[in-house]
Amino acid sequence: MARALMAAPMTTLPLSLPPVTRALVGLAQIVLLWETRRASRQALKQLDAHMLRDIGLDTTTAGDEAAKPFWQA
Repeated sequence: MARALMAAPMTTLPLSLPPVTRALVGLAQIVLLWETRRASRQALKQLDAHMLRDIGLDTTTAGDEAAKPFWQA
């Protein structure tokens, strides 16, 4: 999958932040991760067999990855 589309790793938030703030930032990080997965899988669907071979995937593997729901790693 295109590494350029991968989200930055989730960071640990300081405990000095209020609990609601930590929860909301954590939720935002999850939504960003899900959106990145969705966009990456959508882009994967657009690649032809030649482009898939260039990145080391076959059509079956790419299809399996593209068919995953966004919440599944």
